[in-house]
Amino acid sequence: MPGRTLPTILQADVASRNTSESCYVTIGTRVFDVTEFLEDHPGGGDLILEYGGKDVTKILKDEASHFHSESAYEILEENLVGFVVTEPVVDTATKSTHPDSILPLPPTTNGLKELEVNGSANGVAKTPLFANTGMSSAADLEIETDVTTDYKTHKFLDLNKPLLIQVWNGGFTKEFYLEQVHRPRHYKGGASAPFFGNFLEPLSLTPWWVVPLCWIPPVSYGTWVCGQHFSLPVLAAYWITGLCIWTIVEYGLHRGLFHLDDYLPDNRFGLTLHFTLHGIHHYLPMDKYRLVMPPTLLAVLAAPFWKLAHSVFFYNWYAATAVFCGGIFGYICYDMTHYFLHHRKLPSYYQALKKYHLQHHFADYQNGFGVTSRFWDRIFGTELAIPPPKVLKSS
Repeated sequence: MPGRTLPTILQADVASRNTSESCYVTIGTRVFDVTEFLEDHPGGGDLILEYGGKDVTKILKDEASHFHSESAYEILEENLVGFVVTEPVVDTATKSTHPDSILPLPPTTNGLKELEVNGSANGVAKTPLFANTGMSSAADLEIETDVTTDYKTHKFLDLNKPLLIQVWNGGFTKEFYLEQVHRPRHYKGGASAPFFGNFLEPLSLTPWWVVPLCWIPPVSYGTWVCGQHFSLPVLAAYWITGLCIWTIVEYGLHRGLFHLDDYLPDNRFGLTLHFTLHGIHHYLPMDKYRLVMPPTLLAVLAAPFWKLAHSVFFYNWYAATAVFCGGIFGYICYDMTHYFLHHRKLPSYYQALKKYHLQHHFADYQNGFGVTSRFWDRIFGTELAIPPPKVLKSS
């Protein structure tokens, strides 16, 4: 009997699963995960999302809308993930001398706390599939973290207090810090947890549109200046060279600087720098204001690449500048892609790229360093497997 093996899912959890990232529907007390079916639905995924987190019994039988065939019910049966309980059902099960013959009972308040300590999500007990992150799927990235319980359980960072000073004063070992910072949290619906906690806070928040607003004008101007000295084919060749160089720079920065985990010094300076550059993104991956690089930080990182371009292409200032402009345009594409992979529904190619990148967050942060493509991951042997191997957390 399925009811004895599948979990009981709280009503609040079912109701919250109403996005393209995680979509549940119910028929009576049965819960179905229809996320993967959204793109294949003949009427379009939006029609399903209208009923995300809700009961679809009536709409499935509504001939005026569209009477669904037996195949629709077969698809649902294949995606049965658990049972939701209503108060009358709970009352009946509670009073019964054989409650297990009705349904698995939902956990008590104390039981929920115990489940959270042992890796549950919204009251659904589960063993994490990926020990490094404590998560099982991309949908887990958006399950809101209980701030109080998380801090009491892991003794790492209190998400309601300024994060930077906690990392600086935490006295964490490198091993503990890396374990915790790569276990993603989701702060209050994706809002930004305090970083500085003072007048400097706005400097840590960067909306996605700041990147093209700041960098497209100088890239356009630099390209125009170089165009006064080169024919279009020559200008394009230098510019595309810079764009191609960016792809290896993107990979190198992500792997060799942002994920320099094994080589971090085991002290507060190294850990705080790591947290500022990239650790906070893995700790809070769905924070939409910390997904793109602040212009001031990019200016610092770009300065040596300006020097490098003019050292390599020393024979012609305009050639070096054209290459640099192509590279900066590549960066703009990278940061925009990164933001949209986390926060937008995308065409089919980018959907695959989105799954690939989010897997880097929820399954294996030690591989999958390419964001705009997997090319250099394939070259250097760091490509992620799709779907990822399911490695159970050891007990």
